[in-house]
Amino acid sequence: MLLVAHGSRDPRANATTRALARVVAAARPGLDVRVSFLELAVPSPAEVLTALGERVVVVPLLLTNAYHGRIDLPAQVAGFDVALAAPLGGTEGRAHLLAGLTKRLDAAISRAAYDGLVLAAAGTRMADARVVVEDAGEQLGAALGVPVEVAYAAGAEPTGGEAVARLRERGARRIAVASYFLACGRLYDTVTGSAAQAGAVAVAEPLGASWDLARLILDRYDAVLPAPALL
Repeated sequence: MLLVAHGSRDPRANATTRALARVVAAARPGLDVRVSFLELAVPSPAEVLTALGERVVVVPLLLTNAYHGRIDLPAQVAGFDVALAAPLGGTEGRAHLLAGLTKRLDAAISRAAYDGLVLAAAGTRMADARVVVEDAGEQLGAALGVPVEVAYAAGAEPTGGEAVARLRERGARRIAVASYFLACGRLYDTVTGSAAQAGAVAVAEPLGASWDLARLILDRYDAVLPAPALL
């Protein structure tokens, strides 16, 4: 399995990707799990695939199917013998994603201590990709029994601070932030920092190297494996 992350200049993000790979490997003994990055870090997908020289299942560590999932990654693995799995966002396997978001939020603040929630995400100009985040926000809010506003670091509105203001207009007073991010980095800091400056009472850590994410990754991996032949 080759995990492909976006990549970041922030060492926290790349360290989290490698830690997540170790969790996936521990969850599936015997599976060779490698890591690569689309940009801003090494190795690239092409470098790893060239070294392996065999058929590989590629799992994008992307929470939306936007530019990097639709255009960048397919271009970088073109010409290699790969099976390309779906990104981690989307409806398939969302229970694992929601479980991870909830656990991170519960670690940051007790459920009785907030009455509104911002779901902070990176952002994209692709409207259908944003729908995936918005759907996750709706499901998370329904599960927790609080109103939710999605906020973005770039590429779309609202900002974290604007989302806090919208929740206040809806009657919420104690607003927490859940993080639709795999790892810390500039975009995470931007959107969660904006919400905190606007008065959010708690900010959850990103999903990180969690068992919930590892299970989702393995589901994506298994979904593209060929079915065993029937005897």
